[in-house]
Amino acid sequence: MSEAATQPVSSQAWLLAIRPKTLPAAVTPVVVGTGVAIGAGVFQAPAAVAAFAAALLLQIAANLANDVFDFRRGADTHERLGPLRVTQSGLLTPQQVFVATGLTLALAMLVGLYLVFLGGWPILIAGIAAIISALAYTGGPRPIGYHGLGEVFVFIFFGLVAVGGTYYVQAGEVSELALAAAIPIGCLATAILVVNNLRDIETDRVAGKRTVAVRLGRERTVLEYALLLGVAYLTPPVLWATGLGSFWVMLPWLTLPLAARQARAVSMTTGRALNPLLGGTARLQLLFGLLFAAGLVLS
Repeated sequence: MSEAATQPVSSQAWLLAIRPKTLPAAVTPVVVGTGVAIGAGVFQAPAAVAAFAAALLLQIAANLANDVFDFRRGADTHERLGPLRVTQSGLLTPQQVFVATGLTLALAMLVGLYLVFLGGWPILIAGIAAIISALAYTGGPRPIGYHGLGEVFVFIFFGLVAVGGTYYVQAGEVSELALAAAIPIGCLATAILVVNNLRDIETDRVAGKRTVAVRLGRERTVLEYALLLGVAYLTPPVLWATGLGSFWVMLPWLTLPLAARQARAVSMTTGRALNPLLGGTARLQLLFGLLFAAGLVLS
C-alpha cells in the first residue's frame, strides 16, 4: 500500500486521538472569563487568545494521555462502551501517543510562558498544577480518575482556574464576579464527566476504577447529574438578585428546555446509548457559556 493511501487513515487516527467533541469543555471557560473581562472594561486580546490556546492544548494533551494510560492499565478493552480509543484499537502505538502528549504539553508550556509573564507566580502555579493534573488523571501511581476525585479536579480546573485565570491574566486580579461565573461552567464541565462515568460503571468496576459513579451507583449518579445542572441554572438568578449582574445574565436560561431534555434522557438511558448524551452535555455547556458570556458583556 502506498504512503498516499495510508495517510488518510493516519490523519483520522490522530483526529480520533485528540477527541474534538471534548474540546468545547476547555474553551468555554475561556469564553466566559473573557466575557467577564469585557464587561469589566479590562479586556486584553493577546491574553485572551493565549489563554484560549493554552486551554485547548492542555485538553488535547489530557485526551492523549488518557488514551494511552487507560490502555496501559487495562481499563480500555474490547468491551469499552465509549468512543474508539486509538491505542487500544491499534490505530496508533503507545509510543506515538506518548510522544504526541509530550509535544502538545511542550507547546502548552510555551504559550504558558507568555501567560506567566502577564500574570506572574499565581499563573505559574496554576499552570504547573494543570499540567500535573492532565497527566495524573489516568497516569502515575494513584490516578485521579481512578480514585473518585475526577469531579473535584474537573470543577476546579475547568471552572475556578480556567474562568478565574482567564480573567486574571487580563485584569491582574480575580474579581468576585469572575469566581461566581466559574461555578456554572465548572458544574456543566463536571456533568460531562458524570455522563462518561455513568456509561462506564460496569466496565470501570471490573477494571478497578473507583469513580464516583462506581461508588454511588446508577440512581445516585443520575441525581448527581441533575444537581450539577440545577446549580448551573440557579447561578444566573443569584447573580442578578445580588447585583453582581444585570438581567442579561439570565440569557443562559434560554437553554433550560435543552437542559431538561438532557436530564430526562440521561435518567432513562444506559450503556453505549449514553454516548450521544455525552456530546449533548458538551454542547449544552458551550451554548450556556456563549449566552452567559454575552450576558456578562451586556451587564
